Amino acid sequence: MTDKKLATSKIDLASGRFDIEQHIAEPMSAAHWHDHVELNLLLSGDMSYLFNGREERVEAGHLVMFWAAIPHRTIAVAAGAPLICIYLPLAEMLNLPIEREAKQALMQGAFLVTAAADPVDVAVAGRWLGEWTSGSDASRRIVGEEVRLRVRRMLLSPLAAPRKARTAQGAAGQSQVRRAAEMIELIKQHYAEPLSLPRLAQMAGIHPSTAAAAFRSVLGISVNEYLIRYRLALAMHGLADTADPILDIAFASGFGSTSRFYDVFKRRTGRTPSQFRQAMR
Repeated sequence: MTDKKLATSKIDLASGRFDIEQHIAEPMSAAHWHDHVELNLLLSGDMSYLFNGREERVEAGHLVMFWAAIPHRTIAVAAGAPLICIYLPLAEMLNLPIEREAKQALMQGAFLVTAAADPVDVAVAGRWLGEWTSGSDASRRIVGEEVRLRVRRMLLSPLAAPRKARTAQGAAGQSQVRRAAEMIELIKQHYAEPLSLPRLAQMAGIHPSTAAAAFRSVLGISVNEYLIRYRLALAMHGLADTADPILDIAFASGFGSTSRFYDVFKRRTGRTPSQFRQAMR
């Protein structure tokens, strides 16, 4: 099989719809983001993510869940490791009967991993994939219902503490990852302030060109692009989860003006902030 996809499901993340796919996991060339809660289940081997300033290693059989609007990237994967990905639209997540604190934790950057590998998850996810790919409409509706129930159960279960990744990169690569992670952490702490690459590099104690090179090497995008995406993720959180005025959300998310906020939000999401808020409700 020359195509790395192992399922016929064609994923269009921009559509914002529920979907399931399976493919051979590979290191990503750049960080990406999309407006879903994403569940990943690695069927063999292990893989490492760079997510929200942390390097996370996940082994086969552990179900992973995170809000994919926060830019993320797979940085190391065991060769030939099959991965099932489930994409739950944000609106569906917000409508689940789950404690608000659990939803907020997820939308504020929690990276959730089941504490133990569960063969039941592997078996059920395989069935979901088959029924979603080739089942009837009724079967697909049941798949969606079962996934939402699994999300609810996962948020009630003991979760693993974050674990550092063991990557195959050399010392130079690890140094780049550490620098990128430090920059992401600084963005998390200071996103509401006027930020620039020189200021972030100064806070990190490294030269701007070194900071830019490390960030692009690890994330595949510039510091400024990551900052825009991170601020948008925070704004989407505020629009979806609060009744705060849009102006307040724009400034709280780090956008210096409402015109800048509206322009970036519409270009990046295809909707105005008001349209996005209405869609979430």
